[in-house]
Amino acid sequence: MTYTVFVDGQEGTTGLQINEYLAKRDDIEVLRIDADKRKDPAERKRLINASKVTFLCLPDDAAREAVALVDNPETCIIDASTAHRVNPGWAFGLPELAADQRDKIRASKRIANPGCHASAFILAIRPLVAAGLLPADTQIAANSITGYSGGGKKMIEHYQSPQRIDAPRPYALGLTHKHLPEMCAHTGLSVAPIFQPIVGPFYKGLAVTAYLHPRQFTRKASTADVRQILADYYAGEAFVRVAPVDLDGNTDGGFFNVEANNDTNRVDLFVFGNDERMLVVARLDNLGKGASGAAVQSMNVHLGIEESLGLI
Repeated sequence: MTYTVFVDGQEGTTGLQINEYLAKRDDIEVLRIDADKRKDPAERKRLINASKVTFLCLPDDAAREAVALVDNPETCIIDASTAHRVNPGWAFGLPELAADQRDKIRASKRIANPGCHASAFILAIRPLVAAGLLPADTQIAANSITGYSGGGKKMIEHYQSPQRIDAPRPYALGLTHKHLPEMCAHTGLSVAPIFQPIVGPFYKGLAVTAYLHPRQFTRKASTADVRQILADYYAGEAFVRVAPVDLDGNTDGGFFNVEANNDTNRVDLFVFGNDERMLVVARLDNLGKGASGAAVQSMNVHLGIEESLGLI
């Protein structure tokens, strides 16, 4: 069976990567918009409603406008923007989120693709809240280091210019990052984390580190116990690997490789530390599981085909 797919915003970083995934598939017919009609609402509406699945790779306001163009009840929208990630009428596009999440994605015609930082944070923290180890009102401190591709075309051009910056750059220092609402809504936390991301001088790769203190726990738990909660939660998941507690095995002489999952749809979870203080680290490709790979994975789930099709 062949499925028709339209990528609205095909020239952006996420759209280009989705098209790369789809180009390798013989079960997908990609509907193309002429370059001179990319901002023509009538042509975009025609292609959206001619598709089985439309990916929205647009700014928030433009994504909302695109949703308003849909009049075909069979068209599924997968929105990569921030616009609908905490909207209860939309399924959150993270199949590993909960036991019933794939059913929600399969049944919904409106799927909100998670943000890159949020995906890593949610996958690291949700199991600990669900297991009752972390109370919902725990305030977690976390940071993220990510490749500059997550900032889109302008940031990519900036970093790849002759005047490129080679130092990491912390940002969102007002502590109001746009991923915070979904980080709360989909972990079960009732208090927003203290979250501070950093752009690194590398193209892609991302690691979120959450800081935990055993005094936050509802019961005594070692690093091995925390790791086991994560392993049990993601047992059988094709794209989530929970590493053994092994500092030497998980680092290169004590240094952590943020880029090790690049060009994949995989997430690796690690627990570091000791009985007095701990870190949970989630590593992914910000353009893969953090964006385009996740969108294609949700499309596969929604269509009822092999979830890992076209992904590694």
